[in-house]
Amino acid sequence: MSTTQAVGDITPVILSGGSGTRLWPLSRAGYPKQFLPFAGPLTLFQDTVERVHGGRYRAPLVICNDEHRFIVAEQLRARGRSAAGILLEPFGRNTAPAVAVAALCRLEACEAAGEADADPLILVMPSDHLIRDVPAFHAAVEAAAPAAAAGRLVTFGIQPDAPETGYGYIQAAGPLDGYPGVEALGRFVEKPDRATAEGYVADGSYRWNSGIFLFPARTYLAELEATHPEMVAACRAALAASREDLTFRRLDAAAFEACPSDSVDYAVMERTRNGAVVPVSMGWNDLGAWSSLWEVGTRDDHGNVVKGDVVLEDTQDTFVWSDHGLVSVVGLDSVVVVTTDDAVLVAHRDRAQDVKAVVERLKAEGRSEHSLHTTVHRPWGTYRGIDHGERFQVKRIVVQPGERLSLQMHHHRAEHWIVVSGTARVTRDTEEFLLSENQSTYISAGQTHRLENPGKIPLHLIEVQSGGYLGEDDIVRFEDGYGRGGR
Repeated sequence: MSTTQAVGDITPVILSGGSGTRLWPLSRAGYPKQFLPFAGPLTLFQDTVERVHGGRYRAPLVICNDEHRFIVAEQLRARGRSAAGILLEPFGRNTAPAVAVAALCRLEACEAAGEADADPLILVMPSDHLIRDVPAFHAAVEAAAPAAAAGRLVTFGIQPDAPETGYGYIQAAGPLDGYPGVEALGRFVEKPDRATAEGYVADGSYRWNSGIFLFPARTYLAELEATHPEMVAACRAALAASREDLTFRRLDAAAFEACPSDSVDYAVMERTRNGAVVPVSMGWNDLGAWSSLWEVGTRDDHGNVVKGDVVLEDTQDTFVWSDHGLVSVVGLDSVVVVTTDDAVLVAHRDRAQDVKAVVERLKAEGRSEHSLHTTVHRPWGTYRGIDHGERFQVKRIVVQPGERLSLQMHHHRAEHWIVVSGTARVTRDTEEFLLSENQSTYISAGQTHRLENPGKIPLHLIEVQSGGYLGEDDIVRFEDGYGRGGR
């Protein structure tokens, strides 16, 4: 490692490409679990950002897909945080390529700063995990940093407190000389059955696989290139041909499409001779199913965990989440009940992992509930479906202060806009005018139009659409401030 690179200089790499299907119906592809507040006032993504803010940590690199780019930007803005870069993947290729792109990006920054020989440390973290004991997390990173600075690829193994069958395991091979709190990396093992998991816990040398890593960027790339040279080549090409898009960096689609898909575990950690593991107990949970929320939640005297408007009668060891309206549960034991305004999930707690099968079925049947909520997030704000029928639909639209929709036109529908609160600036063909509370206007099919919020508070309005076709793809954009195409 170069002497120009301080051990304390760590760049967080936050992976935010997951879809969280096992937490459906609250988590959906269009707005997955990392962007939701499951365990407190902050979302899981925001919690991850806050965990590595300040001190020895640089601004993070965030890797996400194109669809979520404005959600990432907005959730950073809401916390007053900035990223060193938001890298957009055109396709999901698992974690090994995502981390390779981040490592290349970090080395690129070193070279620009005149530190071409540096091997900076990167801390790779999923954005959708829960860590309750943040000081323990920081202590584990402190223990790992000297070993990583010396060229070790360090992972963090969670001390198991139960024979969990939903996690992979890491076997430690004894203390690593010269690095207190760090153990040599033995082997990775897949999710075990119950009897095998009990054996792992009894053995004492096995840890849960957290999917969190600390290693030097250049060293990681060298290890990956030794076994997957085509992957590193594709990542280099995708980054070299990337383009800036507002505050985002968009990887080249053709180059990245050619990249093989693999995880950091399989591609590097299971093959390296320089691996290490830091055992840690930090209140970690990957929140991989609704049963995980029951496990980490505050239970009542009957073992129930509830959120929202919930009434229970003669019910034990049950998880109930009401996102919409009153939910009553009577005479049940060990179930999961989750309600949103357009879907209800009821499952035995032991079958919570199988929710993914429901999502796959909805997807195969072409139903939108697998990916979209009734409230849809856009870079300028949100819209929410209120009602729909033959040749009409009604939406509630919220435009954030200073934001505006694209200059656009619809072929098949007309729109009526009624301002509920705030101020709207409306462009309609060659006209431009302001609307305030309780005022309205009409946009006929074929008219060019734009909606803006010039005010200091959110603009709320009701939109009534009418016409022969009301799909979201009936839109022609003439001008857009968010880098979106013509549709």
